[in-house]
Amino acid sequence: MYDYDLLVLGSGPSGQKAAIAAAKLGRRVAIVDRRDMLGGVCINTGTVPSKTLREAVLYLTGLSQRDLYGSSYRVKEDITVADLAARTQHVISRQTDVIRNQLARNKVSLITGTGRFADAHSVWVDAGSGRETRVSFDKAVVAAGTRPARPDSVDFDDRTIVDSDGVINLQAVPRSMVVVGAGVIGMEYASLFAALGTKVTVVERRPRMLDFCDEEIVESLKYHLRDLSVTFRFGEEVAAVEKHRSAALCVLRSGKKIVADTVMYSAGRQGQTDDLALEAAGLTADHRGRITVDADYRTAVDNIYAVGDVIGFPALASTSMEQGRLAAQHACGEPARSMSDLQPIGIYTIPEISFVGKTEEDLTEASVPFEVGIARYRELARGQIVGDSYGMLKLLVSPEDGRLLGVHVFGTGATEIVHIGQAVMGCGGTVDYLLDAVFNYPTLAEAYKVAALDAANKIRNITRIND
Repeated sequence: MYDYDLLVLGSGPSGQKAAIAAAKLGRRVAIVDRRDMLGGVCINTGTVPSKTLREAVLYLTGLSQRDLYGSSYRVKEDITVADLAARTQHVISRQTDVIRNQLARNKVSLITGTGRFADAHSVWVDAGSGRETRVSFDKAVVAAGTRPARPDSVDFDDRTIVDSDGVINLQAVPRSMVVVGAGVIGMEYASLFAALGTKVTVVERRPRMLDFCDEEIVESLKYHLRDLSVTFRFGEEVAAVEKHRSAALCVLRSGKKIVADTVMYSAGRQGQTDDLALEAAGLTADHRGRITVDADYRTAVDNIYAVGDVIGFPALASTSMEQGRLAAQHACGEPARSMSDLQPIGIYTIPEISFVGKTEEDLTEASVPFEVGIARYRELARGQIVGDSYGMLKLLVSPEDGRLLGVHVFGTGATEIVHIGQAVMGCGGTVDYLLDAVFNYPTLAEAYKVAALDAANKIRNITRIND
């Protein structure tokens, strides 16, 4: 007889959903995690704090209202870290309470401490008291998450040289900052601090940023960030960072030197598997701490599953939640459908980006014909009302049968309205649905109808010539 039917290591989005799904199926379930990490990295240092910071910055700087009230408009003149931290801590504590209540309602036991495998059916839990407790289980789900990868050559001090976890704990808003890495996290923080008035320089060894996004959308973001005085150094690498009394000196391999109050590294993520004693359970992780799983999220050991960031791409809170639910259903012998390929990507830069489906580059490379329909927020009444003159929605449409092949949104509410396109695509709908649908007026969602009309008119012109 085991202590639990299912034991989950980690209480982030994937761990929570795995535990609750198994509990709903009548299993005895427990989650092991540290007291100060309930909700995982997502709630405590990652997704939720960074997105809350973004909202605080947008509000206090008045940035989103400057089209209406002028470029000098601000809600608060001198924005301090305390202003930003107050809102962040409020949201974190509320979300932690929500998670605690959900787990309690579903009778999921919370075991406080850090766990490491004793064998394939038990873990040692260290609660910090100096004595370990052994907990046994029938099935386990590893949802240990990730931490920022830290290059060995960099001397992080969490003040002058920080990673994406440490940046939310800065004591003051820096006057200047170097962001190393132009991935999602790097660009989100670069835009956030640029909006606060920090002079930001982005250093990226690749020739462009966010290379999985639509190029036109990325160019729009780059234009806006340059307008906020962001400097880009593409095709460059940081060779060394020298700490001085009042600032840091970044030396690039090309010989360029950049002085900044703060240097933030965004060098990818590392799976938090070092302390799990995976080998005791018969498991291994790769050099980035990631665990290999099959289509049902089962590891090489039959009764142990792994979900979330610790299994690698796409490493999003949204997909991780679904992975946790599906893994628990499979572990409990419950039939489950596989996850849809139509997964939206949301990037919370300022302005934000979201897309689902293929990019123009994907379709061109695959020799798939497509037509483009575009709607610009400045042409929508709602765009004028909210003061967004730069946003846009782009539809990629098959000229043969009208299917939506991709939806790309840039600007206010992008991460919300992308789901309309996702729903149409997921149900096998065509551009005709958007042409015939009536949207509330005035809304940003109305952009779908405008873009659909644009694409349909272009397709009609081609058809007319062919006839």
